[in-house]
Amino acid sequence: MLYVVIIFLCASLVMYVILGGADFGAGILEIFTPSSMRDKFRDTTYKTIGPIWEANHMWLIITIVILFVGFPPIYTMLSVHLHIPLALMLIGIIGRGTAFVFRHYDAYQDEMQKVYNLIFTYSSFITPLFLGLTFGAAVGGEIDPEARTFYGAYIHPWFNLFSLSVGLFTVAICGFLAAVFLVGEARKEEVRSLIIKKAKLFMILTVVVGGLVFIVSIIEDVPLVDLILTEWITVGVLCMATIALILLWFKLGRGNRKLDRFLGGFVVSAILLAFGYHYYPDIIIVKAGENLSLFNSAAPDNSISTLAWALMIGSVFILPALFYLLYSFQRSNVSIGKQDK
Repeated sequence: MLYVVIIFLCASLVMYVILGGADFGAGILEIFTPSSMRDKFRDTTYKTIGPIWEANHMWLIITIVILFVGFPPIYTMLSVHLHIPLALMLIGIIGRGTAFVFRHYDAYQDEMQKVYNLIFTYSSFITPLFLGLTFGAAVGGEIDPEARTFYGAYIHPWFNLFSLSVGLFTVAICGFLAAVFLVGEARKEEVRSLIIKKAKLFMILTVVVGGLVFIVSIIEDVPLVDLILTEWITVGVLCMATIALILLWFKLGRGNRKLDRFLGGFVVSAILLAFGYHYYPDIIIVKAGENLSLFNSAAPDNSISTLAWALMIGSVFILPALFYLLYSFQRSNVSIGKQDK
């Protein structure tokens, strides 16, 4: 049953990065959109993420519940030593959601719209940034359970170059995913061309910042490059991600929306798989003491068994409803597109 829980944990995390990341990326792209085009760009994002953006946080909730019930030491370590970036990430989620609702559904279009726009866009940036900082801190080896100072225990683990590079890499991935997903939703040619340019820009940024992660890991003695390059599975997966990214560069925006999204999702999934395989089963690399893994931090067998059954039974009810939501909203978007034409 432990492996069932681990599969759900990994799947929920990947789904949150892909679907939630595309949501955050929409706000990130808006930052880099010319002011003359922002109204048209917002119309596209409203039609795409409006009714379903909140559903994406389901994957984050599942991840948190699995860690809380199934792996209490990992949950405790994260919530204690990384409570600052996690709190800032949650503030970003709240601010983004609130601003999205008010700027779209506010009965009065006044100067407050500018405030809502700023909150939405920059919350969309800081949320994946601090999510990435948390990831970087978890595997960076700077969490010290024996630290005796506030800075050493709660600031330094995430406030370092490696964690920052992972945070920026997460932001780049979110912008890349959003652009790839939005290309097929743009009904006006000028908006479509703009999004394609942004998609290719964020492809380049993803590669550049990804390289920065490796460079910083060498500078800060994080054992990332040597171990990844010596494991044929991680090398092979990253090579497949590179091939998919090149193929996407030439195929993007040529009418095959499903292929675009599949390739975009595959690239990100492959990156997560490579890093996950590299660190598995460890979740938190600590500076002093034993690393926290999915095995030495697991709850008692009874708790794991109950959690596994709850996840399997819940998925039978939740996943079909979620997929139907996506399907029905996709059909409504197609109908709206035909009416616009």
